[in-house]
Amino acid sequence: MSAPALIEAPTPTRLWTPKRVLVTRSAAERPHGQRVLARLEAAGVFDVELLAGDRLPNLRGDGDRAAFMAAKDTLALVVPPASKRALQPIAPSADWRLDLAEGCPAHCQYCYLAGSLSGPPITRVFADLDEVLAGLDGYVGRGSVTSGTVARGGEGTTFEASCYTDPLAIEHLTGGLARMVEHFGTHEWPGPVQLRATTKFDDVTGLLGLPHGGRTRLRFSVNAASVDRRFEGATAKVPGRLRALSAVAAAGYPVGLTIAPIMPVEGWQEEYGELLDAVAAVLPADADLTVECITHRFTPGSKETLLDWYPRTKLEMDEASRTTKRGKFGSVKHVYPKDTMGELRGWFEAALADRLPQAQFLYWT
Repeated sequence: MSAPALIEAPTPTRLWTPKRVLVTRSAAERPHGQRVLARLEAAGVFDVELLAGDRLPNLRGDGDRAAFMAAKDTLALVVPPASKRALQPIAPSADWRLDLAEGCPAHCQYCYLAGSLSGPPITRVFADLDEVLAGLDGYVGRGSVTSGTVARGGEGTTFEASCYTDPLAIEHLTGGLARMVEHFGTHEWPGPVQLRATTKFDDVTGLLGLPHGGRTRLRFSVNAASVDRRFEGATAKVPGRLRALSAVAAAGYPVGLTIAPIMPVEGWQEEYGELLDAVAAVLPADADLTVECITHRFTPGSKETLLDWYPRTKLEMDEASRTTKRGKFGSVKHVYPKDTMGELRGWFEAALADRLPQAQFLYWT
């Protein structure tokens, strides 16, 4: 199924322009790297440094905060190590993690990348996208999160493109997500597949007319109004994301809500109820909709990093009010207590059934 040719695109409310771009020699030689360079020029990004080799320089500042801000304003076009091409499972979202970049230009004060990526938080765009896409056939039918399962087998083998980045945040500069969508929609696959991407941005114009074939599910990360306002800096605000959700659903894409991170803020039932009502108001009646619910959690390492990045944050990260979960390798994660978690989950399950009865509820975590 191809998207209709004429779908009214919402006007994007947030486009990122990096202040500095670093390009490694190998990245500049790749076809996708050359396409990105052309898009950067077209976008008016002129501070582009072509490096003599494949090592990025150190990003220095007058302190940790200055270095952080410089990194957040920097895009690097690189070729990752060959080991990156060996895809990894990414439960509970998808069978396989498919990275087109690492890092994100947004300023979410709860950012989960703070505990996942090391080094300065620059946005690294991978120039070997063509080679990565050419190697995906061997993963079809081999997953364990959706592929072959009873609950989600209808999704086919799933590939998650937004584990370590927000692909729509950089799409106007890279075109990488559109290339993925078109490949998934037109390639002759050895079995059912689905590309998955989630975003806090709204520039979907370049995606609406693509031959997606119904094989890409575009999900929009949404939250209560007070969470969006206080903690989700440099993103498209939720109303813009919902307009984009409506547009891509009208273009025939399967769509989704990633409600995350859920927080029991004051008046949370009313705020999340208003959010679900707003979704129901813009969603086409025949939309294929999924919902994923992720509660707020943090680790000792992510808390330390986030407080370095956002020292004035009002984000609640009090270990004494949380339950500690330990992974099989000794990792520590602080989550809401059982009673709070039960109240949240019970409310969301009932509210989703009432307000969005057509939605498929994928998981709660």
